[in-house]
Amino acid sequence: MEENLEQITELTISYAPRVLGAIVTIIVGFWIARIISSKLKNVMTNKKVDATLIPFLTSLVAIVLKVLVLFSAASMFGLEVTSFIAIFSALVFAIGLGLQGNLSHMAAGVLLLVFKPFKVKDFIVTNGYSGTVKEIQLFNTILTTLDNRIIIIPNGQIMGSPLENITANPTRKVPMTFGIGYTDDIDKARDVIQQVVKSCDKIDQNQPVDIFVSELGDSSVDFAVRPWVKTEDYWTVYFYMQENIKKEFDKAGIGIPFPQMDVHLHKQN
Repeated sequence: MEENLEQITELTISYAPRVLGAIVTIIVGFWIARIISSKLKNVMTNKKVDATLIPFLTSLVAIVLKVLVLFSAASMFGLEVTSFIAIFSALVFAIGLGLQGNLSHMAAGVLLLVFKPFKVKDFIVTNGYSGTVKEIQLFNTILTTLDNRIIIIPNGQIMGSPLENITANPTRKVPMTFGIGYTDDIDKARDVIQQVVKSCDKIDQNQPVDIFVSELGDSSVDFAVRPWVKTEDYWTVYFYMQENIKKEFDKAGIGIPFPQMDVHLHKQN
């Protein structure tokens, strides 16, 4: 018993400084890694580096620094760096087999940064979700929806699905449909629509505006209207046209058909 206690005491005295040193190294090292990552982020922001790359590179640098800290802590226990690297590589390989999906998301994240189908602040539609790109991370892309919700989508799903980048072009058309009754004057309705288009300062008046009869519906004659606007003014123009077309149609005595039901009552003897 006394011999065992002596051995335990000797081991404690021998390894306690190493354990304490390793713990301090990890704590301080991780703290320094966080500071370096934060400084790097600030430098890249000040240098106006592509906002898409900043979070990705920051995360990558932080991971590399933390791995180096772990190597340093392991060397305090007498482990050779080459042996530790071999053990670490085997561990990473084993973890990789169990996390194949996550690794594919990381690879997809790299491809997103290389091919750049979208960037931070773009408005995209993918996998049934739409929103403004807030951040592209190693494994996920974060979107902010129009009603300020946060959507996190794995990068692998984005690369493997159709993607619509709505804000990729600086200008776009606003497709709209307005119906009038069959008894209303088509030319008069077209003139009213043109007047509303000219009254909207967000519409590019230098570009031709499509105004034509697109369909003879069951109960209406439908006009297709497609003006050119700046991409950021899309919804402003859309809502402006919806409201003011209705007001001007009312002033001009042009009706907008809507579903109706006729009920006939038969008196029984």
